[in-house]
Amino acid sequence: MADFDAVVLAGGGARRLGGVDKPAVRVGGRTLLDRVLSACADAATTVVVGPPRPTVRPVTWANDDPPGGGPLTALHAGLRHTTRPLVAVLASDLPFLDTGTVHRLLDVPAEAEGQLLRDGEDRDQPLTAVYRAAPLHRELTGLDAEFGTLAGLPLKLLLPGLALRRLPAAGSLDCDTWADIATARARIRDDGAVLDEWIAAVKTELGIDPDVDTTALLDTARDAAHSVARPAAPLTTFLIGYAAALHGISPAEAARRVSALAESWQQEEQRT
Repeated sequence: MADFDAVVLAGGGARRLGGVDKPAVRVGGRTLLDRVLSACADAATTVVVGPPRPTVRPVTWANDDPPGGGPLTALHAGLRHTTRPLVAVLASDLPFLDTGTVHRLLDVPAEAEGQLLRDGEDRDQPLTAVYRAAPLHRELTGLDAEFGTLAGLPLKLLLPGLALRRLPAAGSLDCDTWADIATARARIRDDGAVLDEWIAAVKTELGIDPDVDTTALLDTARDAAHSVARPAAPLTTFLIGYAAALHGISPAEAARRVSALAESWQQEEQRT
């Protein structure tokens, strides 16, 4: 895995959301900011530029100078706290950013100075990107020298001087309006994703991150419901978790043993 830091920009006024604290808006039970932080959880250092808020994991907080100076001043402030050769630069309103996408961006070709996503409307997304740190510092220094300040400059000025590779991404990536938020919330509740999203939200709420084989647990719950009684399913999964914590065994091993027990239970019933 590439050695990298992450800078997440979490300032701005969110005018199209009526001025609410957009990074704190919840989608699928988790804040937009926490969803992004989960996607870059293996960064050596994660810097969040913006007002401090409760987060799912510890981060380094930074403030742009001057306050409200725009994305380039925020990026410059965040970079001061980074030391790794690669930097993931991320917006805080990316509800479907995942670890796989971050890892794909981290695979920067030797001849490139970074990689960014290009959305379904063929627009560059410089805040869903990984850059080599040295060229990023070079371009920020050059823009500051050219304009006398980074404050108020658009982020797109950063791109022409960098040798970047574009990776395609389907659809829109960020949430700028309440309609975007509503669409993201509806997508979260799609049958194909709702279970994983619910489990991730529960982990965040409880402050835990176990490596759980969801399929094995569901299979065991099904075995208990079928072989014993339907109410046995939720109680059995609770007991598996309790045993894993008490005895230090893996949930998968506990589930295997309980599945065997359920099968034996059913066989006893069939013999009587």
